[in-house]
Amino acid sequence: MTSLCVSFMKYLLTCLLASAAMFATQSRQTFSGTITDDECSTADHSRMRMGSTDTSCAIACAEVHGGQFVLFDGKEIYQLSDQDKSKEFAGKKVTVVGTLDSKTKTIQVNSVAAAK
Repeated sequence: MTSLCVSFMKYLLTCLLASAAMFATQSRQTFSGTITDDECSTADHSRMRMGSTDTSCAIACAEVHGGQFVLFDGKEIYQLSDQDKSKEFAGKKVTVVGTLDSKTKTIQVNSVAAAK
C-alpha cells in the first residue's frame, strides 16, 4: 500500500509540474504598437486611402474589404482576438495585455488601452 501511495504521489507531482509548465509558457504579456488592419498591416495607409485618417482607413478596410484588425509594433504584426475592442482603437497607439500564441502570432486579448 505504501508503494502504491508513493507511486500515486509521484504521478500527481509530475502532472502538476507539467500543468505549471504549460501555463507558464502562456502567461500574459504586454504589447505596444498601433492597431491597424491586415490590408495595411504596417500602419501605412497612404496606398489605400480608404478614408481621410488612419483610423477611418483601418475601419473601412475591416468593414468593406473583410480585413482584420492587427497590432503592428514596428517590427512584428500580431492578429488580435478581440476585433470589437480593437475597432475602438483603430489607427491609435495602444498597449495590449494578453496571451500570445507564437505559432499563429495571435494575441488572446485581455485588455486594450491608449498608449501613455
